[in-house]
Amino acid sequence: MFNALTSLTRRGLCLTLMLALSGLVAAPLVHANEETADAFIKRVSTETLDLVKADKSLRNGDPSKIMQLVDGKLMPHVNFRRMTALATGPAWRKATPEQQKRLQDEFKTLLVRTYSGALSQVSDQTVVVKPLRPGQDDKNLVVNTEVRGKGDPIQLDYRLEKTPGEGAGWLIYDLNVMGIWLIENYRTQFTKEVSAGGIDGLINSLAERNKANAGGAAATARKS
Repeated sequence: MFNALTSLTRRGLCLTLMLALSGLVAAPLVHANEETADAFIKRVSTETLDLVKADKSLRNGDPSKIMQLVDGKLMPHVNFRRMTALATGPAWRKATPEQQKRLQDEFKTLLVRTYSGALSQVSDQTVVVKPLRPGQDDKNLVVNTEVRGKGDPIQLDYRLEKTPGEGAGWLIYDLNVMGIWLIENYRTQFTKEVSAGGIDGLINSLAERNKANAGGAAATARKS
């Protein structure tokens, strides 16, 4: 149903997702409006690497611990609605609010369960944030980074938007791992599912995939 990414890309994408998890850990939100996009990514990335390195259950891919971390630390700093809408394409606008919520929930579960196992790869990595390209729009700004450690550096790029008004800050809505943008990768797959079975067909396919992933994780846990 869904095309598998390469092992290296899966590890990189997992690390990318986890690097966005510590937005509530450090700088107070009162300073969010003053923080530049590259400073935001650097802070979040460094602190999250430290968080994962210090927590064995995260490195072991504990699904409940990871989901708790995602809900508590990631979601406030990701425009997941926009991410899901862009991945779904035109069918999103035709979906009911209930279908949109179900799709967001299943998509989030898919991402977490698919890539959680790669957390065991986190060891001595550091993040290098590259200089921002000038003239970028705050609604579609890209921050380029590299994760360096053992082996070749992993290219991780973030697409962000700045929210307006009081308490404004940066929200991540797309991720690029070694040249593969998350939204583009899933849009191709989601379009096929929607063409075959509509928006409900896509939701059901995601739910089936999540059940299969959960079953595999449970079997692995019983053997360990």
